Amino acid sequence: MSQKEMKYSVLFDYYGALLSENQRNVIDLYYNEDFSLSEIADEISITRQGVHDALHRAESALDEFEHQLGLVKIQEKKCAIAEKMMQISTSLDPIFEHLPAAQKQDAEICLCRFRELIGELEKL
Repeated sequence: MSQKEMKYSVLFDYYGALLSENQRNVIDLYYNEDFSLSEIADEISITRQGVHDALHRAESALDEFEHQLGLVKIQEKKCAIAEKMMQISTSLDPIFEHLPAAQKQDAEICLCRFRELIGELEKL
């Protein structure tokens, strides 16, 4: 799958309900079902040029929704933060092993809470 195909497939997952029925159908057939423009034209009984135009309008609408709402960008940032938090958590394990017993319990409580936060972030 090309980067463009991936982009519009993801945008469609987030914003597809905001498109017209015709635009949803064209985007779904083109990006998710891998139909050609000619196959889509035959499927929905319009010209190939009509499919091209509908596809372009739908892509523009999806781009505008993301520009205005930014839901995909937020999700990408959330995933990046969760990944960094997981890396920090993993790198702390060996450090905690060398702490004195008195500090180890407090440190383990903090690490446990940190991992709970990662879990909560991943649920969002």
